[in-house]
Amino acid sequence: MTNHQQVDFNDNVSRALNDTQLIKNIKAAMGTLVAKRKTIFSDEAETEQLRTLGNALKKKALSKLPQLLEQLEEKCSRNGIKVHWAETTSEANHQVLEIMRSHGATRLVKGKSMVSEEMELNAFLQKNGIEALETDLGEFIIQLNHEKPAHIIVPAIHKNKDQISKIFHEKIPNTPYTEDVAELTAIARKTLRKKFYEAEVGLSGVNFAVAETGTLCLVENEGNGRMCTTVTGVHIALMGVEKVVERLEDLPPLLRLLTGSATGQLITTYVNMITTARKQGEKDGPKEVHLIILDNGRSQIFADPDRRQTLQCIRCGTCLSHCPVYNRIGGHAYGYTYPGPIGKILNPQIEGLKAAGVLATASSLCNSCEEVCPVKIQIPDLIRRIRNESYSKDPASTLAGHGYKRNLLETMTWKVWEKININPVINAAGLKILSVLRIKLPNIGPLKNWTRYRATPELAPKSLHELVKHHGVDHE
Repeated sequence: MTNHQQVDFNDNVSRALNDTQLIKNIKAAMGTLVAKRKTIFSDEAETEQLRTLGNALKKKALSKLPQLLEQLEEKCSRNGIKVHWAETTSEANHQVLEIMRSHGATRLVKGKSMVSEEMELNAFLQKNGIEALETDLGEFIIQLNHEKPAHIIVPAIHKNKDQISKIFHEKIPNTPYTEDVAELTAIARKTLRKKFYEAEVGLSGVNFAVAETGTLCLVENEGNGRMCTTVTGVHIALMGVEKVVERLEDLPPLLRLLTGSATGQLITTYVNMITTARKQGEKDGPKEVHLIILDNGRSQIFADPDRRQTLQCIRCGTCLSHCPVYNRIGGHAYGYTYPGPIGKILNPQIEGLKAAGVLATASSLCNSCEEVCPVKIQIPDLIRRIRNESYSKDPASTLAGHGYKRNLLETMTWKVWEKININPVINAAGLKILSVLRIKLPNIGPLKNWTRYRATPELAPKSLHELVKHHGVDHE
């Protein structure tokens, strides 16, 4: 599990809701992403077919996950790629450090990798004297400002042009203030190109790993991923165990779903297929390629047939773009690597319910996330399960921290409620007393949070049965 500081989710949400600029930035950006996806998936019947296929391909891969991972290792090793297995983020971090030290390297350029964020790799390397520089433009911006990504696909989505201009001016030495987008891009390009040249090791994520051929697939739009994986002498690729697919022919529909859902494109500008290190006679590419395969709680998720569908996620981020909660609080309020609907189900399963179970309460259960998920993950159902297991003491539960919210008062209250509602005589008598006295829900204790924003419900003078009888309605 990742070593996070204690997350005060309620406090984070309050601060986000009071940040009018953040809300404005998120609203503008999310509207654009939603519109692009709608354009690229304009044919509903075709989209549904594609989503069904994506769901089937990911389910098939997960159904034989252990075998495919072994096959991937065997094929990669045969291709000259060195494969490392990491059970925890700490183990993965030390593997990266060991590779760096074995080459006497002190500078690392990074392509976009959510797994590296999950590992908190940058901070770890910095403590060990390694410079780790983000080269994705959005990641570069937030790294300059000492922030975490606010979105899976668009990490600096919470910043507007004016804020980015200020960051560049203040954080990059000798940089004049400018709000011209072309000039800002040129500044970033000039800074990063120098770092590409100086770095000894490049690091990337992996969008899909093909077991059949031992191929690592990486999609991007800026070319920085290609620079990280070809210019330096050593390439380190990071992936979670769930990124493996069975065959090369499985990639086209999954890439179509990923790029269309993430950025509204038919295909990204760059699709990198990495199968070997530099061969004899080739003029570019790394001399060494290392693949680190991270578990970090995923095996526990895989072991549960219901929770396993969480691992179908292809990290497109479209559930975030369509989520009404994310649209109002942004990504940092969640306090963990993965925000939005996918974060509400993934973080509690990785970090445990006591640490991250509260995230599942940040949902209206509107089902928007499930309706747009390219691989049809039933996110609302998993949110309900996480909520339920936060109160469940069932020893058969596989979720770490289950039952952490359970308390004696609430347990006794629900037992009394159950007895009243399964006994018609007690139920009728109780309702009669309450209706005569017209007792309202008290605006105190745990009920205060409910009545603070809602009209307090009142019991009617007469029950439905009494009204039916009074009006002579035949209800047999």
